[in-house]
Formats: sequence, C-alpha cells, structure tokens
Amino acid sequence: MATDFFERQSDARRSTKWLVAMFLLAVVGMVGAVFVVAAVGTGALEEGYQQPNNHNPDLAARWSIPFGAAACTLVLITGGSWFKVAQLSGGGTTVAENVGGRRVITNTNDPVEKRILNVVEEMALASGVPVPPVYLLPDEQGINAFAAGYSPSDAVVAVTRGTAEQLSRAELQGVVAHEFSHILNGDMRLNIRLIGVLHGILLLGLIGRLLFRIASHSGRRRSKNDGAIYFILIGITLLVLGYLGTLMGGLIKAAVSRQREFLADASAVQFTRNPLGIAGALKRIGAALFGSKIEHPNAAEMSHMYFGQGVWEGFSGLMATHPPLDKRILRLDPTWNGKFPKLPATPAALTEIEGAAGLVDGSFRSDELPVEVVENAHEQVGNPTEAHRNYAQILIDRLPDEIVTAAREPYGARAVIFCLLLDQESQVREKQMAALARKMPNDVVKLTKQIAPVIDSLDARTRLPLVDMTLPALRTMAKPQYQEFTNAFLELVKADNRLALFEWTLHRVLLRHLRPQFETAKPPRVIYYGLGRLGPACSVLLSTLAYAGNAPEQAAEALADAAVHLPKAKIKLLPPEACGLVQLEAALDQLAKLAAKHRQRLVEACAAAICADDQVKVREAELLRGICDMLDCPMPPLLPGQPVRETA
Repeated sequence: MATDFFERQSDARRSTKWLVAMFLLAVVGMVGAVFVVAAVGTGALEEGYQQPNNHNPDLAARWSIPFGAAACTLVLITGGSWFKVAQLSGGGTTVAENVGGRRVITNTNDPVEKRILNVVEEMALASGVPVPPVYLLPDEQGINAFAAGYSPSDAVVAVTRGTAEQLSRAELQGVVAHEFSHILNGDMRLNIRLIGVLHGILLLGLIGRLLFRIASHSGRRRSKNDGAIYFILIGITLLVLGYLGTLMGGLIKAAVSRQREFLADASAVQFTRNPLGIAGALKRIGAALFGSKIEHPNAAEMSHMYFGQGVWEGFSGLMATHPPLDKRILRLDPTWNGKFPKLPATPAALTEIEGAAGLVDGSFRSDELPVEVVENAHEQVGNPTEAHRNYAQILIDRLPDEIVTAAREPYGARAVIFCLLLDQESQVREKQMAALARKMPNDVVKLTKQIAPVIDSLDARTRLPLVDMTLPALRTMAKPQYQEFTNAFLELVKADNRLALFEWTLHRVLLRHLRPQFETAKPPRVIYYGLGRLGPACSVLLSTLAYAGNAPEQAAEALADAAVHLPKAKIKLLPPEACGLVQLEAALDQLAKLAAKHRQRLVEACAAAICADDQVKVREAELLRGICDMLDCPMPPLLPGQPVRETA
C-alpha cells in the first residue's frame, strides 16, 4: 500500500483518468442501448434487415428516430454532467450544504460544537494545511462524516449530529484523521468530479421516473389517452435504461472508493497512533440504531464520500462504496471478537474531560532545528504523525488566550494578520499603521495596536499556524469586507518597502487559501511532467533560498548543493536583483503546475539550499514549510527527533 504523499497524489490523478475512461465507456453503453431500443421500437432494425439496399424514404425516416434518440441521450448525459460540475464549483461548502449541513461558527459556545472545532483545528495544524470550516448535519443521527473540496484551500469537514454527540474524543480524532487523509491524498477532488460525472448517467432514470409519473396521472384522468400510454412506455424504457446507468455508476463509485477507504483508515492510525480510536468509531456504527445512515434526499449521490456507508447499496455488496464494516475493524483491531459494544445512555461528548495528558513540549526549547530533520523534510510531506498532533495541541495551549480568541473571530482574525506583517522598526510601523487607519474600521485598527506587542513576542513557530487558524473566521467575511481587507493588506505590504521573505510568504499563503472563498480561483492545472523546462523558475526559487539561508559568499555553494537534486533542470545562481518577490511569485506559480512525483525532488532541493551552512533557524524551517504550502506539498511542523517516513 502506498504511503508516500507524492505517490498517493499520483495515484489520485491516475484514478481520475481511469474515471474519465469508465465514464466514456458508460456513455457509449447508454447511448448504444437507447439506439437499439429505439430501432426495435420503430421497426427500423427489422425493415433495415429485410431491405438493406433499398433507398426507402420511409425507412430513412424510421432510422432518424433511433439516431435522434441516441443524439438526445448523448446531449442529456454530457449536459447533465456539465451542469452538476458547474453547480459544485463552489467546492466543499456547496457539497456540505447540499446534504443539509450548517456551518459551525468559530466562536460558538456549544460544548459539542467547540469540541469538533478543537479537534479539526489540531489536525489541521498538525498536517500543515489551513484549518477548514466545520459543518454539522444537525438532523442526522447516524455516525458519519466527510471531507469535501477541490483542494485544501476550499476544503470543509462535515460531521453528523450522531458523530458529534456519540463518539469519545479519541474516536472523533480517528474519524477526523480519516477525513484529513482524504484531504492530503487528493481524494476530495476525485470525489467531487465523481458526483458530477455520474449525475449525467443517472439523469436518464430520473427523467424516466418523472415521465412515468406524469403519464400515469394523466392516464387516470383520461382512460382513452393514447399519448399517455406512449409516455408510460417511454418512461418505463427510460427507467430500465436509468437502472442500467445506476448500476454502471454504482460500479464506478465502488471501484474508485473502496481501496482508498482502507488507505484512509491506515493513514488515520499513523496520524493518531491509536488504532482503537477509529476502530471504536466503526464499532459504534455497528452498534448504533441508525448506524452510519444519512437520511437527506441528496445523500445517495455522495455515498462514496462518507466515513461509513451512508445509504443502502444492495444486498450483494457489488456496488458498496465502502469495504464491509467487519473487515475494516479487523484490520485495525485484529483481536476484535465480532461483537459490537452497547452505546452509553449519556452522549460521550457530554461526559468526557477535554485535554491531552502527558505531552512533551521539548520541541519549543531551541531556536534551531537539527539539520538532518530539515534535510529529510520531504519524507514528512503529507504524512503527519501522533507527534505532530501532540505538538499542535501544545502550540495552541501555549498561545495567549487573547490571541486564540482573536484568531477565531472575524474582526480579531483580521487584526492578527495585520500584526504578522508589522515591521519591527518604529518608523516603518508608524507608516503601516497610518496606511491601515485609512483602509480599515477604527475597531480593527484599535485591536491591531492592542495585540501587536503580544504577537511580536511569539515564537516564529507560531506565525504560520496563526495564519491557518484565522482562515475559518476570515472566510465568514462578506465580499465587501474581503475586498476591504485585501486592499488594506496590500497597503500594509507596500508601506514596508523591504518586506522580509518570511513575511511575504505568510502573505502569499493567506491569499492563496482565502481567495477561492471569494473569487473564481481554480487549483493549478498540471502541465509540466518533468523539470527540463523549469530551469529558470527553479533557479529563481533556489537562488532566493540560497541568499536567504546563507551568508552571501556561501550562496553559490548552497545552490550547488540544491542543484544536485535537480539534475535535469539547468540551475544557475542568479544575482540578488533577479530574485525579487515579483520574480519569486511568478516562479512559484509556474512550479505549482509541476506533476506531484517531481515536486518531491524540488522540496529536497529547497531543503538542501537552506541546510548548506549546517545551521537551520526555526524561521528558515518555517519558510520552507510556507514554500511547500505554495507548491501544494503540505508539510507538518518540523520536529527534533521526528523519525523519517513511517509505513502504514
């Protein structure tokens, strides 16, 4: 089973290509079936066989019906798929709301909702991805969850009421870790595309059902209505063909989904180092009255996205989108006796004590990181572990309460971001605050001044996580507020004519993840399948890091160390003036279009440039994480003593 992030990303892209191929085969099958049925129904097939060489106008007219029906079917399927894909362009938010999801506000006082937010926030910071909004399905008593979105930037995590109330914290962590593996492995984009593609195939049956109901109702009112009889026959035919589409769609979903569920379970165990947590959640599904069932009318089209099997998918299991429950449990807990536990009378969420006991916070004691940890950083990309989760809990606990509160509230989140860009020199800071006062409401400016000294005192390790923590609150802004915020943000950057590379990286990470919520911003499309044509872009990035992480006289040596990892790219040390922030932004935009399997070597090269002087400051390590974020390579916090890649 693949455990390497870059390999899993490549697998997801291969699955997408396989999905397209299966969709085309299904379309050909459906169109062909409609053509044959129409030909038989009109008698064209029989007459064509008897008079194959006669130029009969009546025969030509008869053949026009099957060809017309086939063409209409093709238009219907492709149009239906296109419409659904366009409808889901809103990403995870649209998907969650489509099944009755309600967004959980970041400053909620509900203890059940606060617990969900805390667990999701921990998992996100430990994974190196932005904290996603959380949606609650308030009317669903079954134990289930899903992650949805086209990328980590527009991802959401949704849980049912049953999940929120019935699972212990360890079990909830297992479920959320499972969903985060779907975010990291590239499954979400594949899953949304699957909804859109299959909608066109299933549309034929939906139209048949509608025609059958209309004709049946009309036929009851007019007993001699021949038109109604034809509509009934057409409706029945479309229902049968629609069932064929349902069968094909179910088989495609099952083939794509099952193995990735096993992989997500294994990744969740690596993340939490507690197989009994996710196994316990699966056992509770087996014991619960509602199991993992989702009652919403739109539940079926998303069946492949859930943590557990949310809808009934036949007796045979042929179209089941999830492996059997007992098989999943036994993989996680080989000692399981096959019996499901009794559920407690009082919901687990209302009885347990929050907190993490026995955590070690030694990772915060030094301003430097061991060089070998950063050199092997590529092995941690997309592979968070229990140590990262523990670290995230400590990091949140160590942040001052006023900063945590501010980061989780829309006005406060804006102030936190502004503080992260304030210069340490008083004259530059005065210019920045004056620019801010011209663009933002007084209460935001006042709060920025109030919390700025606190944020100035924070460790460099907290700055990138703080950006991620503010995102759920910032995403609740209205569009005019977003435009006001981004204008002020850019003014703040311009006011400091010598914006440091690390602060610029924070700025780019924030805009990258915030923009999809308010603007049409599609994820980068892969167009480079090798590094040969990316030499200039690689040279800009690596030259910038060589100058940033080393003394000027050591830059050439640092670049040489980095170039070893990219033998097919012609890397050259560029002069400092050719490595400005504008050039760096353009280079990163280009490199983000590189295939996943080649990005690993790029991350290795970046790490080598930073480590060339055998000394890595925390600020440099966090800069590497920010660069990786912009390359769609989510890197967990780099921790001393963290082992290299673990197998799942």
